[in-house]
Amino acid sequence: MHINEPLAARMRPQTLDEFAGQTHLIAPGKILRKIIDSDNIPSMIFWGPPGVGKTTLAGIIARKTNAEFITFSAVTGGIKEIREVMKQADINRNFKTRTILFVDEIHRFNKAQQDAFLPFVERGSIILIGATTENPSFEINGALLSRCKVFVLKPLSPDDITGLLRRGLGLLHVAADDDVVRMIAEFANGDARSALSLLEMAAINSDGGKITADVIEQCTSRKSLLYDKNGEEHYNLISALHKSMRNSDPDAAVYWLARMLEAGEDPLYIARRVVRFASEDVGLAEPSALNMAVSAYHACHFIGMPECSVNLAQAVIHMSIVPKSNAVDVAYQSAKNDALHSMAEPVPLHLRNAPTKLMRELEYGKGYKFAHDYEERVTEMECLPENLRGHEYYHPSEMGSESHYKKRLENIKEWKANHKKNSPSS
Repeated sequence: MHINEPLAARMRPQTLDEFAGQTHLIAPGKILRKIIDSDNIPSMIFWGPPGVGKTTLAGIIARKTNAEFITFSAVTGGIKEIREVMKQADINRNFKTRTILFVDEIHRFNKAQQDAFLPFVERGSIILIGATTENPSFEINGALLSRCKVFVLKPLSPDDITGLLRRGLGLLHVAADDDVVRMIAEFANGDARSALSLLEMAAINSDGGKITADVIEQCTSRKSLLYDKNGEEHYNLISALHKSMRNSDPDAAVYWLARMLEAGEDPLYIARRVVRFASEDVGLAEPSALNMAVSAYHACHFIGMPECSVNLAQAVIHMSIVPKSNAVDVAYQSAKNDALHSMAEPVPLHLRNAPTKLMRELEYGKGYKFAHDYEERVTEMECLPENLRGHEYYHPSEMGSESHYKKRLENIKEWKANHKKNSPSS
């Protein structure tokens, strides 16, 4: 270890006991811990965001395994280099030596490059360990993926990162108050490498060996916008965003969005709140709102910050301008109240499935009317439990597209009422 190495490299864990986070995989008794401790390594993929320990885990395996460990970068390596590695792996196999090949950023390989690994994995010439920030289901060939165990690594918690930062302070011979350490941990958004890099930069720019909040703000080009994502300001800002969209104020909404993103808020958190808003406050007044919100969420997942800020801005402005209705949310809350107080209500016999002879003998499904068999694609059949018949939950508004739903629902109810009057059972 050289003193001039970046702090993140100097602090890279050498053993599982030094490793921060991922306790769901490497705590004593967990599956990945058992695999590594027993040196019974299968082909596997480490999937997770940057800075959560994918490469570090590979390094720990390299030190612990009784096999030749080869590191390969998908950024710089091509088919020629892959074939050279595979040729050496076949030689090792003939001498009863295992070869573990670690491929960093494996998602950057194209189909032909990934296919080159497949026969060697199949015949056991190599044990493949891939690291990727992208969903393996989309980025790794199906045949190759089916031969690998996928381990999902999670972003580190602020507490995990805080522990690393305190160790880093000792190595850098600087001090920082608890709130400043927490500020760095929150800003890193689960990325240990980012946190340690920021700490190192702050240490270089600190006065008198003390890192302050002002230094952190200078290093991140953010003026007092940083806030505790678990504290009151976090909830105040998301509330301001939600209420601005609800009040059809796109200028205020995009401002609060910018406040949150530039303070280091997780864009996926905001995107999830926008998805909720699309149904809670817009609903069927503009059905496309939900598609817009879900698309923005996926965009945030695919490209991350800072690029996804414009995707979120588009969604937030859209939500602010479209017609609003909370009728869907009100309908669910009303139905939920009845459901919680009528859990014992039996499903009417005519709505029950009847897959067996006994069930049919017990009159399951008797009297059911298949709507598609009728010209209007609707029947007068009752679908609520006996004690709840006549209850209405959804009351559409006149806003936007919901006015069309309202008219359609009124026609359906009128049709059912008329046919119930004329029904022989009435």
